[in-house]
Amino acid sequence: MHVRKLAVALGATTAISALAAGQQFVQQTTALFPVQAEYSNQITSVDIDGDGDLDLVFANGQGYNTQGAALQLRIYVNRLNEPGIGRFVDESATRLAGILGWARGVEAGDVNGDGFPDLVVAQDFNKQPLLLINDGTGIFSNETAARLPALTMSSARAQFADVDNDGDLDLFFCNSGAVNRFGTGQPRLYLNDGNGFFTNVTATNIPAGNISDQQDCIFGDVDGDFDLDLVVVSRSNNATRLWLNDGNGVFTNFPITTGSGSYSYDFADIDGDGDLDLISTQGGSDLLLQNNMPAPWTNISGEISPNTAIDDNDSKFFDYDNDGDMDYVVGSLGASERVYRNNGGVASDPGPLFTQVTGIMPNFSDATLDIEVADYNDDGRLDVVTAQGEGGNFQNRIYINTTGPVDTIPPRIVAVEQVGDVRVGCEAAGPFAVRTMILDSHSSDRGFYPGPIKLSYTIDGDTVEVDMIWVGNSMWRGVIPAVSAPGTVSYRVIAEDRAGNVATSDDQMFEAIGPAVPGDLNGDGKVDGADLGLLLGGWGDAGATDVNCDGTTDGADLGVLLGSWS
Repeated sequence: MHVRKLAVALGATTAISALAAGQQFVQQTTALFPVQAEYSNQITSVDIDGDGDLDLVFANGQGYNTQGAALQLRIYVNRLNEPGIGRFVDESATRLAGILGWARGVEAGDVNGDGFPDLVVAQDFNKQPLLLINDGTGIFSNETAARLPALTMSSARAQFADVDNDGDLDLFFCNSGAVNRFGTGQPRLYLNDGNGFFTNVTATNIPAGNISDQQDCIFGDVDGDFDLDLVVVSRSNNATRLWLNDGNGVFTNFPITTGSGSYSYDFADIDGDGDLDLISTQGGSDLLLQNNMPAPWTNISGEISPNTAIDDNDSKFFDYDNDGDMDYVVGSLGASERVYRNNGGVASDPGPLFTQVTGIMPNFSDATLDIEVADYNDDGRLDVVTAQGEGGNFQNRIYINTTGPVDTIPPRIVAVEQVGDVRVGCEAAGPFAVRTMILDSHSSDRGFYPGPIKLSYTIDGDTVEVDMIWVGNSMWRGVIPAVSAPGTVSYRVIAEDRAGNVATSDDQMFEAIGPAVPGDLNGDGKVDGADLGLLLGGWGDAGATDVNCDGTTDGADLGVLLGSWS
């Protein structure tokens, strides 16, 4: 079992070098962050108050493997661009009043469909997870008792995803048993009823059995079928699981070799082939897995140079040099953060795919447990934030990208779901859900942080744009309304990133097909005994056998059918 190197020279810094010439990421913690001396485990970025910039939520929870004091969940509200403020402001006392606990993870998602991001909090030490509902202004109320099953767990992470394609966000929890997150337990899956009330479907929807040392979980469509698969991350050797979704939110195990235990996994398309690859940060050399679905994944960890045995805790992909491929940054405990450049090739090319770049970030040896990348000051450059826990002075840090290139590359619309042709008659067909996978210049547990994502559709010459909703990691979902008349429906996805770069997918289309001949109930182009059999079988009913659309199948429909007899 991996043992953390807690006895390290935490807090030793080289602060003067942060201003060295050529350094791209400059630590501006003192100027931009509140002073903090609390044990932070994880960060999420989300616009909690609807003002267009990204705020920060920190999951705080004291104690490594023994329960300490309950801590305040923290919200840092982004005031960087507000005159007279120009920094993040701790507004936890008003926005999360009285909400304390032993939080290991926090994620954002709109559970009740009101358009405002809510928060789920994973708690350690056999505590009830928390579900916090946003009132629309970024003030949260604890509605756990009404909305979640009354079950305790030792959880290191929770994630939102629409696992059953019904348009709402479901919840998955790591669960390592009744003591702490280093135990063994059955993960849990909760389905949303559409209004933000959840039912435990663990027994029917995920593989049975306990998993040890669950530290992380992340959703992503690994096999290109538009539903969200799941990686459950374990710190124990070869205990990490890849579960494939059947499209209805029922998961089965897919064999994957993960080697030594991990604290975190992250998805990105590292080789430009349109599928999601994986990186694992772990106590020894980090693991890089290339997606070959449906064939086994390939361990290409040798493509990382140098891949040193450092106590890494988290990583995020980001295109720090704006060259169109995914580089990444690693957060470590007791060592400085490291940046690796993607050399733009594939694993079969000569030389390593990733090489470490030095001198672009300060060399701080601190206690990073989680790392985030996003553009926090709206200058088109990706910045870095770290959560500090387990040692040092517990001061969370921010590194502002001051000299890097501005993002000029649009998001990449990898795939758009194809709607099949439909038949229309007395009743309209539809509505039609359309999902899309979109990647951009950075990753997070929630995919990238976008601008507007739109579904544009054209019916009978009229074009309408509707918002697509985020349904997990790099997936969004939109709906085309029902159609009642024959014709062609075309549609496309329009994706904008936070830097204002816009991508539009190719047009896709489907046909709404009406009966070519009245009374042709089976759609074979003729009216004969087969159609008569269908009509007699539906006698007295409305629906598909109601040829004249008067609400019932009767002699009038028989007359229409016989009049068209082939």
